[in-house]
Amino acid sequence: MLDKTFDPKTAEPRLYEAWEQSGAFAPTDDPAAEPFSIVIPPPNVTGSLHIGHALNNTLQDVIIRFERMRGKAALWLPGTDHAGIATQMVVERQLAEAGNMSRRDLGREAFIEKVWEWKAKSGGTIVNQLRRLGASCDWSRERFTLDEGLSAAVRKVFVQLHKEGLIYRDKRLVNWDPHFQTAISDLEVEQREVDGNYWHFAYPLEDGSGEIVVATTRPETMLGDTAVAVHPDDERYKHLIGKCVRLPIVGRPIPIIADDYADPEKGSGAVKITPAHDFNDFMVGKRNNLPAINVMDEFARINDEAPAAYRGLDRFAARKKIVEEFESLGLLRGIEPTRHVVPHGDRSGVPVEPFLTDQWYVNAEVLAKPAIQAVEDGRTVFEPRNWEKTYFEWMRNIQPWCISRQLWWGHRIPAWYGPDGRPFVAETEEEARAAAREHYGRDEPLKQDEDVLDTWFSSGLWPFSTMGWPEKTKDLERFYPTHTLITGFDIIFFWVARMMMQGLHFTGEVPFRRVFINALVRDAEGKKMSKSKGNVMDPLELVDEFGADALRFTLTAMSGQARDIKLSRQRIEGYRNFGTKLWNATRFCQMNGCARAEGFDPANLKVTLNRWIVGEAAKAAQGVTQALDGCGFDEAANALYRFIWNVYCDWYVELAKPILNGDDAAAKAETQATAAWMLDVILRLLHPIMPFVTEELWSQTAGEGAPRDHSGFLMTAPWPDLSEGLADAAAEAEIGLVIAAVSEGRSVRAELNVPPSARPELLVIEASADQRRVLEEAAAVIGQTLRVAGVRSADRAPEGAIPFVVEGATLALPVAEFIDLAAERARLTREIAAHAADMERTAKKLNNPDFVARAPEEVVEENRERLAEAEAAKAKLEAALERLSGVS
Repeated sequence: MLDKTFDPKTAEPRLYEAWEQSGAFAPTDDPAAEPFSIVIPPPNVTGSLHIGHALNNTLQDVIIRFERMRGKAALWLPGTDHAGIATQMVVERQLAEAGNMSRRDLGREAFIEKVWEWKAKSGGTIVNQLRRLGASCDWSRERFTLDEGLSAAVRKVFVQLHKEGLIYRDKRLVNWDPHFQTAISDLEVEQREVDGNYWHFAYPLEDGSGEIVVATTRPETMLGDTAVAVHPDDERYKHLIGKCVRLPIVGRPIPIIADDYADPEKGSGAVKITPAHDFNDFMVGKRNNLPAINVMDEFARINDEAPAAYRGLDRFAARKKIVEEFESLGLLRGIEPTRHVVPHGDRSGVPVEPFLTDQWYVNAEVLAKPAIQAVEDGRTVFEPRNWEKTYFEWMRNIQPWCISRQLWWGHRIPAWYGPDGRPFVAETEEEARAAAREHYGRDEPLKQDEDVLDTWFSSGLWPFSTMGWPEKTKDLERFYPTHTLITGFDIIFFWVARMMMQGLHFTGEVPFRRVFINALVRDAEGKKMSKSKGNVMDPLELVDEFGADALRFTLTAMSGQARDIKLSRQRIEGYRNFGTKLWNATRFCQMNGCARAEGFDPANLKVTLNRWIVGEAAKAAQGVTQALDGCGFDEAANALYRFIWNVYCDWYVELAKPILNGDDAAAKAETQATAAWMLDVILRLLHPIMPFVTEELWSQTAGEGAPRDHSGFLMTAPWPDLSEGLADAAAEAEIGLVIAAVSEGRSVRAELNVPPSARPELLVIEASADQRRVLEEAAAVIGQTLRVAGVRSADRAPEGAIPFVVEGATLALPVAEFIDLAAERARLTREIAAHAADMERTAKKLNNPDFVARAPEEVVEENRERLAEAEAAKAKLEAALERLSGVS
């Protein structure tokens, strides 16, 4: 007999260890099995499980468990990303805390050893946390982006792209983090709104005929100005185009140029152009052949390109000094406070500088064309399909991809420089030396490039490098291309697009057939979770409190494609109760002798109730299968919830009680076998979403008479394949009538406050002969579930009876003796008025454009929901009052 309750704290670790030790997470070796593979979006090796990970990995586990049960060779390939800047930051911080040391104090090799030591001790945290969530990855294939095999793939890709002219070195602007002294990607830049100023500076015309005023939020960059731009159609400045101004402080003459970038409606209409320190200015400089003068070093200090008085100053100290000097020169024309967006390094927290420097680039435009084509022709599809628009927009406007990083932790760029600075790109130093020897005619000392590759470069190879490419491995042959990628929308460009580009270029195949973009998890009010708001929900704490199954079901049920997830503890608690409901239903079946029968055939049942439930099971199985097949995770979860709670537990179990307690031995035996068979179907259908409780019930309910396939794990049991022929229209109509009668009768009792102890009769006033027969034969179960004294036919409803219609039949409940009809009418009228007043207040808010525009999105949505709830409640009360209108 099952324990009274399921204890996740003890059961979940035990079950997971048994699964993993059995090897059941690995794909079957059956050569006839259809391959189905997914690769995990590799979490940072520094990471710990957050709620976004929990959602993403739950959905991956749902689909892999589903396909495994369908008999496919299901591979979920796990691993972690070396996360260059994040990992280096962790270890550098540890060095500083332990002995006030920096990586430069240690030197490159010793520092890298320290990082590997940290990785060995702490780098697997998130992997073990994924196990707690129930992730059924094939851990025997776990990879790390700095594994030797993956590193070899990275080197080969770099060298090949370089030979093809698609990787090159260039001097361009990058996002520069002065704290880490490295270029960073757009994804690592956080836009923060800060208080600042517009400083209005006058630049005197070189001929002494006047001045032109420019405004800037970054005065320190003016030291590198190489032009002032005005719009070509701006009448105020047409006569100045082609003249020069004398750049204050620096003394350099710079031209006034015409360029559409200058906005006549903004400020003075004239803008300073600093090509080496602004992305827009860089493009203006390219168009107008302007020099680009970098006035900062890698620490964002003023360099030797500036006047001597500024050299070595921090950028913000230089800013202050420049403003003071403009004022002393009489050239400061105003200071205008403003609130503006400033890019910051997401990990360092310092303002990022656009920085002109030599970096390695990929010609992404060339690689993007086949990747665009692959989505256009449907070789890879996005779900929801609207994300294809985002993908196309990014890909069709793609810029050169900066792939070098000034870090020590990562894939070192396979380029060696000769004494004249000539690079020799090769997979090994030996190959580079051979190329240099051929070039110079003798051995020359070579020095390897100090930079490492952008983390996205190696993770862009993930779907095929993890399977052994460039070797032609069995895994690569069998499991590539992968089938489905499940990921967040925020890395469509940074990761998904790069996998598409590199996968097609190096394998000739798309890396995945389908990309499912999961939702964003927000708090219960719809606000984005953040530590600063104090609304972060730790998935591990939620697992401790409610169990992994409850969290998994919540995330799956709320993962609808068109909306974000509003997560609350109450919702998770509700789905934990769902698991408890199933547990209790299983205990009920055990206590009532429900056991699996060898040779049970659901197509040969005699009892109407049993024919009905197997038909409902067939419909549920078909719906869940179709939903999961199409990544309709929420549809599958909600269909299971309705079927298990409402259909099986609330109706079948209740309606079966009179049979199980009755004297008809044949009907009882059939119902016991059907209930047990139904539980097996339910456990299989629910397992992908709630693997722990279903596996426990599966093992705990296996008896001597269990079919052979019940002796193994539920996770490897076959998926229910139920024939549509199990649906029985006659049984469905009969049980549907009983359920409708009880449901509507309960509504009448609830709406009119009929006491639970009251036992009126259920009267059948108008009905067909079949309907009367069904209702009278079900009198015992109706009496028990509706709390009525009996069921009988009557010619008309007596005084004080409340009539209601179900399935075309008119029924009635005589309740006048149990309630005060006048008092009920008064109560209903008051409550209807209260809801009407609430609706009026809420509608007034929502009809106010100012409220809708200014109020936070979650507040507006909350009011819409409140209005809808009030409308529904009012309609229900009005229907109840209408019932009483003809009752005296």
